[in-house]
Amino acid sequence: MTENIIQTQHLTRRFGSVVAVSELDLAVPKGCVYGFLGPNGAGKTTTIRMLLGLIKPNKGSLHLFGNNLRSQTLGKIGSLVAAPSLYPNLTGRENLLLFSKLMGVPKTDIDRVLDIVQMQSAANRLVRRYSTGMQQRLGLATALLNHPTLLILDEPTNGLDPAGILEMRQLLRGLPEAFGVTVFLSTHLLNEVEQIATEIGIINKGKLIFQGGPEHLQDKLGGHAILEVDNLERARHILTGMGWQVSQNGDHTLSIISQNAQALAKANAQLTAQGIEVYHLSQEKRSLEEIFLSLTSAEKEE
Repeated sequence: MTENIIQTQHLTRRFGSVVAVSELDLAVPKGCVYGFLGPNGAGKTTTIRMLLGLIKPNKGSLHLFGNNLRSQTLGKIGSLVAAPSLYPNLTGRENLLLFSKLMGVPKTDIDRVLDIVQMQSAANRLVRRYSTGMQQRLGLATALLNHPTLLILDEPTNGLDPAGILEMRQLLRGLPEAFGVTVFLSTHLLNEVEQIATEIGIINKGKLIFQGGPEHLQDKLGGHAILEVDNLERARHILTGMGWQVSQNGDHTLSIISQNAQALAKANAQLTAQGIEVYHLSQEKRSLEEIFLSLTSAEKEE
């Protein structure tokens, strides 16, 4: 059974009459990159503040590393929330030296984290001369100083140019395997989650509306499959009789709503068994953006 680094049950936080987070049940497996996805105002930052012990929930339970939230547990966490707090008139190395003293971490760890974020060559430059991307990487280095088991990041690519986003993406993707760090990444950027997350949670209006692997997200709503056959009308009749939603394209092909590859294989076998020649069959999976919009639209209607 997979160990969960983060486990919450019915986690709820209100601000007056406003329910920012409602009945949240998170399960974040050890060694994953967990993409916590939602539009602005969905409750992502409030959730992170509860995970870090900055605010208390009004209801529910929160366990990190299998334990209730307490100071020993928080010592295993590195975090980067919003813009990093750095001293612009100090060098990158001097900033890390200051933070290492505050954390009680040996200064020998400074070179270790500089290597991880690939900042050795810029370590002796003043931070005020850093680009936004370099400042974000230095902020990440400070979060890694205490050898965290869990890294919690809130919108880490905010304000970065495309090159900076790519650098941060590559860095975060490799952390679990290279350093045994579980990454909990909050973002509203669908593209980021799609490219680096091994687990996904989608929150909307304070409620968790999906949790699982990217492949399960595809299965939840399915995609479209395109079929090219020798007899469109007969194939359409057969597939409709099997319960498929079928539409005809203008290019002499059929589209069906597909849930998974196994179901498509059965449809193909049924067509060929009844004498239909299937020239082409391909599954076109929906993008994360399409799935996200479908889920949040459904939540809005409910």
